[in-house]
Parts: sequence; structure tokens; C-alpha cells
Amino acid sequence: MMFRRDSRPAPDQIEVVIGRRATFSGQLRCDASIRLDGTVEAGLIETAGNVLISESARVMADIVARTVSVAGAYKGTITADRVELLEGARLWGTVNVRTFLLDEGAHFHGELVMQTAEPEEPFLVPRPPAGEKIPISAAEPPAQSENALHTEKEETIPAEDSLEAGSRQSETPQA
Repeated sequence: MMFRRDSRPAPDQIEVVIGRRATFSGQLRCDASIRLDGTVEAGLIETAGNVLISESARVMADIVARTVSVAGAYKGTITADRVELLEGARLWGTVNVRTFLLDEGAHFHGELVMQTAEPEEPFLVPRPPAGEKIPISAAEPPAQSENALHTEKEETIPAEDSLEAGSRQSETPQA
């Protein structure tokens, strides 16, 4: 399903409105689109439709919807197919979404989690099958690296000897 910026619901499809002078706190669930012009102090807004947060709205609630368009102030967690932060919008929180639009002049402070099929991690090197030898780079042949390790082992001093040597030095008087 392709979303475009002009795919917002028509005003006649909005069935629930929280007016400019209204304050709401609690759970609002419906199948229709919701327009918020007033204040939502806390709770959950859940709809199969769209949520429009107008310029005058102040919303502090979690939202689960198909599309959420924000022009006012919002704080909380949004889970939707599409989120639009329009010019003048201010959002603080977490957005879990498939598509995201950020207009110039909008403010977003939070976490954006894109809900798509998980791609393979590009930085992980696949593990070789069991029993398969791991190749060593051409710059360092196996014979040389074994000799280098062998030589290094021959030149190392056991920890006990170095401790004894260090204690002998500390016992000698210094002038």
C-alpha cells in the first residue's frame, strides 16, 4: 500500500472530535477517524482509522492508528502505518511506523523505529560450517605465524621469575 502526503482522510470521514475547549483523559477506541483540537492529558487512543492532531491540540497519550498526522504538540508513543509531522508540529516520544514524513519546520525529539522486514545485518560475517578450515590471509603465511608465536614463547619470562627478580631489586638498598 503506497501512502502519499495527500492521502489524509476527507473531513466528512472524521466521526470523533475532541474540541478546542475540551480536555480528555482515558481510553478512546473506535473504528473511525479522530480529530483532536483540544487537550488529551493521558491515556490511549486506538482506532482502525486516522488520527489528526491539529495546531491547537496538546496530546499526552499513546496512539495506535493507521495514519497519525501531527500539527500540534504531542508526547507519547505512536504505533501506526504512517506518521506525518507537519510544519509547526512538536513531537516528543517514540514513533513505531512503516512510513514517516517530517515537514520542514516540524520538531521531533525521540526515537523513530521503522517497522519493516528485518534486513540481514550487513556487518556480521557468516560463520563457516563445522569442520571447515578458516583461510589465513596471503600476507601472513601459516609457517611464519607459527614461528613468530614459537619465538615469542621462547623469549617470555615466566611470571614467577619476574616476581622474584622484582623483589630482589626492591630489597637492594638505594643510594
